[in-house]
This record gives sequence, structure tokens and C-alpha cells, in this order.
Amino acid sequence: SARKATMAAAKADPRVLPKKENDLFKSIAKHYETKQYKKGIKAADQILKKFPNHGETQAMKGLVLNCLEKKTEAYDLVKLALRNDMKSHVCWHVYGLLHRSDNNYLQAIKSYKQALKIEEDNAQILRDLSLLQVQMRDLKGFVETRSKLLQQKPSHKNNWMALAVANQMAGQNKQAISVVDAFIGTQDVKARTRDYDESELMLYRADLLKEDGQLDEAIAHLEAHQSFVVDQLSWKMKMAELTLSLGMFGKGNRPRPPPPSALLLSPARKSGFAF
Repeated sequence: SARKATMAAAKADPRVLPKKENDLFKSIAKHYETKQYKKGIKAADQILKKFPNHGETQAMKGLVLNCLEKKTEAYDLVKLALRNDMKSHVCWHVYGLLHRSDNNYLQAIKSYKQALKIEEDNAQILRDLSLLQVQMRDLKGFVETRSKLLQQKPSHKNNWMALAVANQMAGQNKQAISVVDAFIGTQDVKARTRDYDESELMLYRADLLKEDGQLDEAIAHLEAHQSFVVDQLSWKMKMAELTLSLGMFGKGNRPRPPPPSALLLSPARKSGFAF
């Protein structure tokens, strides 16, 4: 029967739980995410009553205890979990989350990397690692981690933009431009629309070109894509900055800076990329 097969698997791999306990284990994460900590503790205790040395359950219980300000108990339980299951990416990830909650970022990064040695493609751990890498100004590592996330899910626009920003922060503007261009190359040109996402992407590419010293290219880019920019005030200001930098005012059809009144009357712009 299916139950016998599950029990046999559990004997072969002590990490595998029977269906009832496995469902309870999944519920711990849900209770943690919804901040129903007491329910999370109750679910963990139900599992540990039958499987007292189940490392991943101990780790998740420790994570919940940490949210209840029972830090000493939380650390002791997660360390016990690691002793019971050193090869669990869940245990190492949780250990990293505990250290992150105490602002011990270097130890958290070490724990995340240990978890990734076990499960190298875990997107959640990679995202958590990338956030700490940028916090600790490990920009090379930040670029590498965001590259892995993009390789996993190239259909997600946020992964492209995050990698572009990572390269920009690392002072690699040419690579950032290449990432943006590669993303644009994946899009259906016929389906292109004039919306804020497209608008911000065009303005961002102009900023990258400017930062890389490619002022003429930035101007040409803005002129070519003006019709897709929703925020025309920002477009005019960027053109003004670029033409001023090149000393091109009064020549040809280059725009002049908008008057102060235009700045005062313009609505505040709320946009940008989130990752």
C-alpha cells in the first residue's frame, strides 16, 4: 500500500515523513509566514512526538521560537537539528535566518552557502543570499548570485533587472547595458506597449549609457524611444542633462531644459523596479 511504501521510505531516509506528518511539516512554514507562531509550534510538537530526532522539524520549530523572542531556545534547537541532520539544506537555511535576525550577516552568509552546497538551485536561499551580499557590499558575489537566479527563471523580468542593477552597482555598466539589451531581445517587438514598465526600462538604459560615458548613444537612445516614455518630464530632463554635458544647447533640434514652472507643476513620479 501507499502507506507501507511511505513508511519504508522513511526507514531508508529518516528525513522522509509519513503523509500526515509531512502535511503538518508543510503547515509549519505556512504558520510562520502568516505569523501564527503558536500554531506552528503545535504542528512541530505533533511531529516531534512521533519523530523526536527529525532535524528539519526541529529547525523549523527553532525558527518559530526565534520569532517569539525565545532566542536561546531557538539557537539550541537549531544546533541540535544540525547535529541530527547535517546534510539538510533546510537546517542550514534556518540557521542562517537566525543569524540574519541578529544582524550577524557574515555567519548568515556562511550558513546560506552551506545550504547551497546541498541544494545549489534553491531559489529562496539564493534570493536570501543575494540580499545579504548587497548589504555587505559583496558586489561580485551579488552579481554571481543574481546570474544564477536569472539562469533558473529567464522568463521573470525582475531577474533580468536585478542582474542589471547588480552589474551597475559593481561598476560594470557595459555588462548592465548588455543585460538590459538581452532582455529587450527576448521581448515581442509587435506586442510592445507604451506603459510605465517600458518607460522606466528605456529611461534606465539611458542612465546606464550616461554612467558609462556614452553620452551621444544615450541621446540617440532617448530620441529613438521617446514615444514609449510615459514620463515625458523625466525624458526632457535627461535630454537636457546630456546635451548640457556635451555643450550642445542651441544646436540643431536639441531640447532646452524645462522651465522651473514645469518642474513645480509636474506630478510626483512613483515608479521603479522591485526585486
